[in-house]
Amino acid sequence: MVRYGKEHKQETRRRIIETAGRRLKQDGIDGSGVSTLMKDAGLTNGAFYAHFESKDDLVTTAIAEQLKVQAEDVVARAAPGRAGLEQIVRGYLSPQHRDSLGDGCPNAALLDEIGRCTDTTRQAYTDGVLALVDGMAARMAPEDPSSARVKALSLLGMMAGTLQLSRALTDSQLAHELLDQGVNNALALLDAGQRV
Repeated sequence: MVRYGKEHKQETRRRIIETAGRRLKQDGIDGSGVSTLMKDAGLTNGAFYAHFESKDDLVTTAIAEQLKVQAEDVVARAAPGRAGLEQIVRGYLSPQHRDSLGDGCPNAALLDEIGRCTDTTRQAYTDGVLALVDGMAARMAPEDPSSARVKALSLLGMMAGTLQLSRALTDSQLAHELLDQGVNNALALLDAGQRV
């Protein structure tokens, strides 16, 4: 029997989490069985339990990782201040983001299912969302980010709901108009209460 090193096991676990994150966003949590998730990673079902205790464990880990990546790759890398917030809004509410479910935001793809998940999964989700929100709040009010936390959370909710609705519409023109209006609404929320 071949024994693999610690690095191989870590790489395999990372691959499972990454591919599961994409599949969960495409097919939903309930629509993604362990066998499909493992097949996507190029592994057998038997290998699953060497890395995770249960499907819930993998879902929790994948959601946390997806939100961490979003915070690092989108929020942390955006331009400073208001320009960065506008960059985040326009990228989030773009047709490209809407049309790439597997590579998109876990909020818009999984929000309805996360509400029915275990407390552990919901806590991982909450922690990940707060990291995103805190990154946006720091751009809104660098001198006092905690004062902008609820506004940043509202912004994320507005964007996720707009993206979900746009994905659900069969009328592509209406879906594009909704995204455009969503950008306008999000930017208006950002500017609300700003001193001139």
